[in-house]
Amino acid sequence: MGRQDQQLQVLNALDAAKTQWYHFTAIVVAGMGFFTDAYDLFCISLVTKLLGRIYYTDTSKPNPGTLPPNVAAAVNGVALCGTLAGQLFFGWLGDKLGRKSVYGMTLMLMVICSTASGLSFSHTPTSVMATLCFFRFWLGFGIGGDYPLSATIMSEYANKKTRGAFIAAVFAMQGFGILAGGIVTLAMSTVFQAVYPAPAYEVNAAASIVPQADYVWRIILMLGALPAILTYYWRMKMPETARYTALVAKNAKKASSDMSRVLQVDIEVETDKLEDITRGKDYGLFSMRFVKRHGAHLLGTTATWFLVDVAYYSQNLFQKDIFTSIHWIPKARTMSALEEVFRISRAQTLIALCGTVPGYWFTVFLIDVIGRFKIQLLGFAGMTAFMLGLAIPYHHWTMPGNQVVFVVLYGFTFFFANFGPNATTFIVPAEIFPARLRSTCHGISAASGKAGAIIGAFGFLYAAQPRDMAHVDAGYKPGIGVRFALFVLAGCNLLGFLLTWMLVPESKGKSLEEMSGEADDEEPSTNGANAVNLSGVQMV
Repeated sequence: MGRQDQQLQVLNALDAAKTQWYHFTAIVVAGMGFFTDAYDLFCISLVTKLLGRIYYTDTSKPNPGTLPPNVAAAVNGVALCGTLAGQLFFGWLGDKLGRKSVYGMTLMLMVICSTASGLSFSHTPTSVMATLCFFRFWLGFGIGGDYPLSATIMSEYANKKTRGAFIAAVFAMQGFGILAGGIVTLAMSTVFQAVYPAPAYEVNAAASIVPQADYVWRIILMLGALPAILTYYWRMKMPETARYTALVAKNAKKASSDMSRVLQVDIEVETDKLEDITRGKDYGLFSMRFVKRHGAHLLGTTATWFLVDVAYYSQNLFQKDIFTSIHWIPKARTMSALEEVFRISRAQTLIALCGTVPGYWFTVFLIDVIGRFKIQLLGFAGMTAFMLGLAIPYHHWTMPGNQVVFVVLYGFTFFFANFGPNATTFIVPAEIFPARLRSTCHGISAASGKAGAIIGAFGFLYAAQPRDMAHVDAGYKPGIGVRFALFVLAGCNLLGFLLTWMLVPESKGKSLEEMSGEADDEEPSTNGANAVNLSGVQMV
C-alpha cells in the first residue's frame, strides 16, 4: 500500500490543494503577527540612544548621556528573555490546547504590552526604565508564542508543493516589520525636529534635548500595537488546523468538516482509518522513541538557530554602534537628540531596504526550487565570507571615503542571513516533527535561537567596546573591539554551516507526515546531507 493510501483523505486534500485564497489569507493573518513581532523587537534599538540622552545626560560633561551598561543590556535584552520563555510555554500549550485557541492569547498580550511600554510610568530614570523593562518582558513573552504557532499553523494549512514558500512568506513579514520601524522612526523624528528645532549638544547641551523628545520613543513603541489589533478578528475566524484536529485531538469528523468548508470540496469522514493511523504513536518528547526518530533533527534545528541568532541579533541591535565606529553617523555631541534618532533610523532603514527585505523574498521565491538544506548552507557560507571581508581589513573601512563599501558589504551579511538560515531555521522545525509535538519542538528550536540572540545582544554590547580604555563608552570596560567581534560572529556562522551539513534534513516536496514518520511505520528521513537528494529527484 502506498503512502497516499495510508493517509487520511483530509490530509491528502491539503497536500494536493491548489493555491487558493485561503492560503493568502493565512499568510497575511499569520504574517502580520510577525510584522508586529519584528517591529516591537527591533524598534528599541532605534531609540536607546535617545533614552540615554533624555534620562542620563549631565549637561556639564562634553558628551550627551548614554544608558549605563546594565540598563542598556536590560532594555535591549529583556524582550528577548521574554520571547525565549514565551516560545517554550506557548509552543507546549499549542500542542496541548490547539493552535487556534492559543493564537489569540499571544496577540492580545502583544497589544496590551506594546501600549503599556510607551506608557512607562513617571519621569525619573529608574522608574521609567524599570517599568519599560517589565512591560517589554511580557511583550516578548507574547511575541515568543507567535513563533511556534504561526509556523505550525502555516505548515499545517499549506500544500506540500509550495509549503516552504508559504511559511517563508509569513516569516518574510519580519523584514517589513523592521523596515516599518525605521520608517516610523524617521517620520517621527522628522516631524518633531521640524516642530521643535534644537541646536547640537556641543552648541547648547540643555537645549539640544527638547522636552517633547520624550513623546517620540513612547509613540514609536505604542504604534507596535496597531497591526496586532487589526489582525485579531481574522485570527479568531481561522478554523483549527486539520492536522491538529485529526492527529492530536483525533476528531476525524471535525477535521473533515472544517477543511471541506475551507477547500470547498467534500471530504470523507474516516474515523476507523484515523484510529489505525494514530494507534501506538503517542510517544512523548522525552521518550527513547522520540530520541531515536527525531533527536538528531532537534539537535540540528536548535544548534543552527542558536548560531544564526548570535550573529543576526548582534548585527541588528548594534548597527548604530558599528555605523558610529566607521563614522557613518557623526559624533553624538555634534547633533541634537532628535537629529541623532533621525540619522540612526535612516541608516538602519537603508540596510533593511537593501539587504534585509530582499533576502527574505529570495527565500520565498526559491525555497521550493532549491530546497531548505542548500539555502541554509549558502546563507551560512555567505555570512561567513562577508563578515571576514569586513573584519580582516577593518581598519581600511574606518578610513574616510570607504564607508559606502563597508555598508554594502554589511548589507550583504543581512541578505545572506535572510536568504539563508534566519529564514530556514524558522521553516524546517515546522515540517519535520510529528503533529502532537510540532509546536513544542518548534518552540524549543526557537527558544534556542533566542538564547543565541541574548548572548549576541548582551555579549556584543560589551565585546564590541574598543580595547583602548580612552575610547570606551562611559561605564563600560575595554572589550575586543568591533573587528574581533566580527571574527567571532564569522566563526559562529562557519560552525552553523558544518552543523547544517551534518544534522539538518531536506523536507522539500514531502508531506509533513512523510517527514515526521506519521505516514507509515518506517523511520522518518535521516539527517544531514544523506537526507538531501542533490539531483532533485524526490525520494519515496
